[in-house]
Amino acid sequence: MNRTPPQRTAPPRALPHARARPPAAPRGARPRGGGGGGGPPGRDRWAAIEDPLPLESGIRLPGVRLAYETWGQRAADGSNAVLVLHALTGDSHVAGPAGPGHPTPGWWDALVGPGRALDTDRWFVVAPNVLGGCRGSTGPSSPGPDGTPWGSLFPYLSVRDQVAAEAALADVLGVGRWAAVVGGSMGGMRALEWAVSRPERTGALLVLAAPAAASADQIAWGSVQIGAIRSDPGWRGGDYHRAPPGEGPHRGLGQARRIAHITYRSAPELDSRFGGEAQPGEEPAHGGRYRVESYLDHHAEKLVRRFDAGSYVTLTEAMNGHDVGRDRGGIARALARAELPALVAGVASDRLYPLAQQERLAELLPGADAAHTITSPYGHDGFLIETDQVGALVRELLARAPQPHPPAPHPVTPSPSPFVT
Repeated sequence: MNRTPPQRTAPPRALPHARARPPAAPRGARPRGGGGGGGPPGRDRWAAIEDPLPLESGIRLPGVRLAYETWGQRAADGSNAVLVLHALTGDSHVAGPAGPGHPTPGWWDALVGPGRALDTDRWFVVAPNVLGGCRGSTGPSSPGPDGTPWGSLFPYLSVRDQVAAEAALADVLGVGRWAAVVGGSMGGMRALEWAVSRPERTGALLVLAAPAAASADQIAWGSVQIGAIRSDPGWRGGDYHRAPPGEGPHRGLGQARRIAHITYRSAPELDSRFGGEAQPGEEPAHGGRYRVESYLDHHAEKLVRRFDAGSYVTLTEAMNGHDVGRDRGGIARALARAELPALVAGVASDRLYPLAQQERLAELLPGADAAHTITSPYGHDGFLIETDQVGALVRELLARAPQPHPPAPHPVTPSPSPFVT
């Protein structure tokens, strides 16, 4: 497979000197489509990238900053640094409780901490919010060069662009090579891209529930979610961020989440939990909902309160364009570059990224054995839920990774950089 990406979903957009916009709401109006960005920082720190970031499209993206969290202490030479990469609607908050700046608890909380799989007495764990996201990193809701949100003028991003930004973050943190790069789903795509494009900076690789290239089926699911958002009148061509509360594309974003969540879980699990039962107190024959509908509504409402529709579109476009073999002679030749310890795993019940894709990926990666199987009834979400199984995989990978020097006894100041704290 060797496809030409950006034009398939959205052509790269130029960055004009002036922008024509519809009438805007007052600057203080809270955007609703949904609620990403802003708010207290929580545990996040920010790293600013001084020079404009060159993108695959030829655009140079100015003013890039990445939000990130860390756990543990960096060794003086950075040799104990582990990069953890989140999925589509995840963020940098891998571990820790919900609270100011963190609307949800850590999505892999059971894996990070003293004595855990990512043992913070030994490893320096780094988790950035992806470029294009809405939890502190530069994305469509961020201020553009003229001080107003980028909105429709935010450029198309590829997975390779996102990894380029993460490489710049590594430079800021003084990490020449990660001991390991770990990711699932969209994070797995980026982890794989790290190993292919920067094998000299990737000590070991763990890919969970992700493919070497997006399939037609996966692109189709992503495209209907993008369509749901863009068809919402509140989308306003992508320039809704200063609209009054309730007038952004929250309905479209909610519908996109409903569609996605169906693919994240398995059919047997949904049937065993909900069957064809009506929601208590409601009658489907008279306009009421089934229990499974209420479940999807719940997840849609949760996402709309914490995530930005523009970021959802931007990140889904990047996932649709994922193909490590593009312009590299195909997938097999591209993966042959990744001569490093690797471990690949998939979820047996995953209908979004079927296990067969991980089995093929493991066959082609020089440093991988056969793909591991995560046994779970929960479908794609199993890579987030089955933390005991995932923790065992992380431990196995780190045992094969380059062994680090011990953490410094006192905090190590990263190389000089424009940190914003």
